[in-house]
Amino acid sequence: MGEEIQRNLHGRFLNGLAAAPQGAALRLGGRMVTFEELHELALLWAGSLLHAGVTGPVGVLAEKGTTAYAGLLATLYAGTTVVPLHVGFPPDRTARMMSAAGVTAVIADERGARLLPELRERGFYGSVLLPEGGGEGSVAISAAHALAQPVAAPPDAPAYILFTSGSTGRPKGVTLTHANLTHYFGVLDERYDFTPGDAFSQTFDLTFDCAIFDLFCAWGAGAPAVPVPPRGHADLPAFLDDHQVTVWFSTPSGISLARRLGALRPGALPGLRWSFFAGEALRCQDVEDWITAAPHATVENLYGPTELTVTIAGHRWSDESAKLAVNGVVPIGAVHPGHQVLLVTEDGEVTDEEEGELCVAGPQLTPGYLDPRDGEGRFLQHDGHTFYRTGDRVRRLPGDELAYLGRRDAQVQVQGWRVELAEIEHALLAAGDGVAEAAAVGVDGPAGTELVVFYTGEPRPPVELANRLRRTLPHGMVPKRYHHLGELPLNANRKVDRKALAERAGELLSPHN
Repeated sequence: MGEEIQRNLHGRFLNGLAAAPQGAALRLGGRMVTFEELHELALLWAGSLLHAGVTGPVGVLAEKGTTAYAGLLATLYAGTTVVPLHVGFPPDRTARMMSAAGVTAVIADERGARLLPELRERGFYGSVLLPEGGGEGSVAISAAHALAQPVAAPPDAPAYILFTSGSTGRPKGVTLTHANLTHYFGVLDERYDFTPGDAFSQTFDLTFDCAIFDLFCAWGAGAPAVPVPPRGHADLPAFLDDHQVTVWFSTPSGISLARRLGALRPGALPGLRWSFFAGEALRCQDVEDWITAAPHATVENLYGPTELTVTIAGHRWSDESAKLAVNGVVPIGAVHPGHQVLLVTEDGEVTDEEEGELCVAGPQLTPGYLDPRDGEGRFLQHDGHTFYRTGDRVRRLPGDELAYLGRRDAQVQVQGWRVELAEIEHALLAAGDGVAEAAAVGVDGPAGTELVVFYTGEPRPPVELANRLRRTLPHGMVPKRYHHLGELPLNANRKVDRKALAERAGELLSPHN
């Protein structure tokens, strides 16, 4: 059992439990939850789920709090699959995710419980565990049913199901197995020196794959995860100092936010040992500003799509980084050991050139999407191996490192959200109400990538269009800028000229306009 559980994601929590049983696993505001407390809670809930007959994927529908974190752990302890759900997502989207993942039960906090009637109306008939009340849960929480020890799952069993933006308007479900995650954290354990004396920021929503890094790096080391509330960003130096945070992880937009709020004063973040950024292109100037505030921190730019298990490459900032940068963007680094890398042309042919689309094969590669149709064109067979086509264009650098050049397709990263522009267009057109055509573009602005929508048909107030999209899209995917045109520009192939629209969007975002 001991050796088998170490091949499971929840084996990392057990390592932390052994290292610091009375240490904090979570710091939630002024409250601390110890490893022993979280462990006992997870055993209780896991046993209650199993006693109720729950053996399939479990949705965790809760804000960042004890219910959410214990719910994730309890699901793993029960030997089944975590499906993180966002309490702020539109019910239609959440219901589609639950259906696609085959969610058989939900663990919900009070806010999540209030959403259950709408999810029932949309076809969810599974079991419900409500630790905070807020309704009648069908899973009785009883000490008589608590597990004596966590259930060990097979290495190839799904640990997490995460959803990315879908080009057809459907979220795409990605499976991450225990084996995927075991390799991933094995690489991280070799690379970093985390200890029980550290404390990890937890800025990512639990539906983001990077939250897995936050939690299981912290818990594997016997250290606490510290969710950062909005008020924490308002005075970031004070928050990090109060909670003794030593490890920071956010999107690069977190640097822009800290700068706007005056948190990047020289030496303002002295307690940070490590600072990680992922989810968007990281600019050299942002790193330099961050280091001014966090002079004792080692900074890394991490890269990876969900399909390759959280992050698959990393570049450690040094005096040479700016020289390796392309267009002022920090390199994404070398791909993790044990993987193979190919660069391919626009036609999907393997190339010996220094630039091309990055394709990766190896132990962190997902076994696939929940809907096989989502995998069409995303995988490449070569020399007996399956490679994931990331859609990212890269350039080879010395030392097997890679520089990020941009997206091959119409997908962009906005504050960590992986956004397929077609999904925004689909959602806007599906609502009707006079919008005839729509084209969304992502352009670089002062605060990172910004989404701009051009549309034809009847002119509408931007707030009306934004509200329309909020009914079906997560908040982070809703553009703030909308521009009416008499017609969309076309290129020589009679396709929408997205390059021309991107140039127009850049002009509109110019500070001179």
